[in-house]
Amino acid sequence: MGKAAVAKAFEDINAAVAVLRAEAVGCGSEPFSAADPLAGLADGCLEILAGAAGVQARIAGLVANAAGTYAGTARAAAPPDAPVQAQEMAIAAEISCVMAIGDRAAGALLARSHALTSSLPRTLAALHNGTLSWQHATVMVDEAATLDPAGAAALEAYFLDPHTPQPGTAAAIGQMPAYRFRAKARTWRERHHAESIEKRHAKGVADRRVEYRPDQDGMAWLSAYLPAHHAAAAWNRLTAISRGRQGPDEARTLTQLRADTFAEALLTSGTTTTSGNSGSSSGAAGTSGPTGPGHGDGHGDGHDAVSSGGGEAAGPGPSSSIRPQVLVTVPVFSLMGLTDEPAVLDGHGPIPASMARDLVAGGADSFHRVLVDPRDGAPLEFGRTSYRVTKAMRTWLRLRDGKCPFPGCSNSSLDNEADHLLAWHQGGTTGISNLGQPCPKHHKLRHTSGWKPTPATTTGPPGWTSPTGRHYTSEHQDWEPPHWPRQLEPVTGRPPDHACTRLSPGEDALARILHAHG
Repeated sequence: MGKAAVAKAFEDINAAVAVLRAEAVGCGSEPFSAADPLAGLADGCLEILAGAAGVQARIAGLVANAAGTYAGTARAAAPPDAPVQAQEMAIAAEISCVMAIGDRAAGALLARSHALTSSLPRTLAALHNGTLSWQHATVMVDEAATLDPAGAAALEAYFLDPHTPQPGTAAAIGQMPAYRFRAKARTWRERHHAESIEKRHAKGVADRRVEYRPDQDGMAWLSAYLPAHHAAAAWNRLTAISRGRQGPDEARTLTQLRADTFAEALLTSGTTTTSGNSGSSSGAAGTSGPTGPGHGDGHGDGHDAVSSGGGEAAGPGPSSSIRPQVLVTVPVFSLMGLTDEPAVLDGHGPIPASMARDLVAGGADSFHRVLVDPRDGAPLEFGRTSYRVTKAMRTWLRLRDGKCPFPGCSNSSLDNEADHLLAWHQGGTTGISNLGQPCPKHHKLRHTSGWKPTPATTTGPPGWTSPTGRHYTSEHQDWEPPHWPRQLEPVTGRPPDHACTRLSPGEDALARILHAHG
């Protein structure tokens, strides 16, 4: 078969694409719906988009196989005395020319193709099945690159093994944008990396810095690589101050206000006021996190990169009375120093246990102590029956959802609004199961369009139904059972159940510890 088979296959692909293209522009042989041609065409285009996403994934898997096989055969055919570096350059150059991409892009493609074909079989299979995009596969390759083979296999299995227990209503990783999968994969990596997060954090702290990078059009970027809780607290305070400046007489967007407030705080210490809008740009990448002493990790090891374009300040100076709102969940044994299990910083992910202990010891007034179920690591519910959503319930929603529950949205829970899924006047309660916390954008979408949330649970956010009737699931938090100290491990085969009259030594110790610590 050989080349003839390849040529015939691509002819068939091109013919199929031509048919789909005609259907997508309404020029098919027959309408999608004779009763309602316009609605039928709209629904048909959604079907084409969904199918095209799967085809793109399969093509990406094909490219990975072809690139990997070419590189392997080229190496095997090279003379024994050929310099390795020259050989690799030649292979990348060939890929670069045949695909009309740059040398760096070709090198990256070869490296990722090698990882997929040699050590990430589940990811490659998902590409071939059309259930995972190339962008998702790239995330898996990047996160697995710093793990040993066993760790990489465990990472793959956690997200791609169909036998791994997952909430039935949770979105599969292929159903969420790749940048959301990156956040989940990074969280798993932090929890399971062979090297402790404390050691990786210490290396990251030593590399903290501020960088300046000129950009086009008279603009520039000022970036800080900081401990996660410092960066997150600064971002949250910056957001709170900027939201406070919004109003009917303020023409600047929230993004512009963040940039202007940031520049003003640095250039004037927030004590003076200058006039005029700056037009500066913001490129911040922030998370929700606590204030207080201690250190964080970064770029996958507990730091966040926080950037902002500089500009002339405008408006009143930042108010010193505004404090960032934060949420940290710390396993009780980790808080007591019996284990080094990472804590979780809202909107960021795992942080070193030492950072969380420093926050508590330093009296961080925005720290919320959360009791988690020792069987599965999930928080325990609380609530009330009046219409008003209490501060405690809002905190619970932040724990349950972590962000806006709309599929693909990354908006931090700090900015989100508690919302009744079934309206109060229609009989809805103010229990956690009837509450969501959409961001302002998706809160408005819910009340001004046909998008509607579906029921939530105490431990899972609501899904969404579109105006076309399609249902989209939301992400769920990746709760994991807390680590028990060896001396307190419960009896094998029976999870802790404090409703029982007889407790194992580990359960009895846990009960006494929790009682002693309130």
